[in-house]
Amino acid sequence: MMLTHVTLGTTNLERAGDFYDFVLEPLGLKRLVTLEKVLGWGTDVPQLMVLYPRNGEIATAGNGVTVGLSAPNRAAVAEFHRRALALGAVDEGMPGPRTFAPDAYAAYVRDLDGHKIVASCRKLG
Repeated sequence: MMLTHVTLGTTNLERAGDFYDFVLEPLGLKRLVTLEKVLGWGTDVPQLMVLYPRNGEIATAGNGVTVGLSAPNRAAVAEFHRRALALGAVDEGMPGPRTFAPDAYAAYVRDLDGHKIVASCRKLG
């Protein structure tokens, strides 16, 4: 199964844009979409979208939802985490080895709207 994209609601699109522009850069993701109510990041097509909910209600973080982003190496995982915390994200797991897969290395944060985001890689270097 392949996902085409993931969307996250926000209460402040400009703030979310500044946050994700900065924290996704070490992962090799860049902003590809800038619309009035939607922003999107990816490599060649938008894969992570941040938007105002279409139903007009307040954006909330899903309980049990974690968005996992691939990092090219452990240094990028650490830089993602450092940048996120510098911009006000909440630490949900410092960079380090994880038991979910061989050689797994990950860092978890809650973004400015409370969404749980993880950057991970499965490389030793």
